[in-house]
Amino acid sequence: MKEKTLKILDIPKSERPQEKLISQGASVLTNTELLALILRTGVKGENVINLSQRIINELNGLDGILTASLEDIKSIRGIKDSKGSQILALAELVKRIKTLKTKELNPRISNPKELAKLLYPEMSCLNQEILKLIVLNTKNEIVKTKDVFKGGLNSSLVHPREIFNEAIKSSAASIIISHNHPSGDPTPSKEDIAITKRLSDCGKLLGINLTDHIIIGNNKYVSLREKGII
Repeated sequence: MKEKTLKILDIPKSERPQEKLISQGASVLTNTELLALILRTGVKGENVINLSQRIINELNGLDGILTASLEDIKSIRGIKDSKGSQILALAELVKRIKTLKTKELNPRISNPKELAKLLYPEMSCLNQEILKLIVLNTKNEIVKTKDVFKGGLNSSLVHPREIFNEAIKSSAASIIISHNHPSGDPTPSKEDIAITKRLSDCGKLLGINLTDHIIIGNNKYVSLREKGII
């Protein structure tokens, strides 16, 4: 005999995610319950709590949700465009919230370690390379950050024009670039060094110095200025 699937309405009211949040606050909810609130409904034969737990498991936790593509999410049984889009929108909001503090408070950067700590939450969990531009004012405060290139980085793709055009529009006093190594090892490659030297030379001509190039790994970083490359 087929086992009956437990429905949300079969769960005691005080234990349902929405009622728990209202009575006790969001902090008491598990990751599964929070995702269940966002998805709202389950799929055929599976309530939303069980579905949410399965999604988290199949995407290897919250970090997996942040890096998953729509195709990855839709490969999970029962997930179609609607729920896949909900999960992808949630992941994008989390990424933006992680960088919101940096963008709003304009922190002053005095050393590479400080900047690396700001970049870890967003960049250390990415599964593809992202080159980020960090625009600084005369006080070494961050006034803007922007992703300028995605995918495998090489000197033919990373054109100084796009980077310095953005820097000029933002009235940059200086810039820092940063990119991640999805392998987790931040050791610079020959291409990384070549890109750095090329951008540094262009910056000197334009009067906008490239202050540093920081490579982000798995909670580790390498500063090419500290390495003496700039």
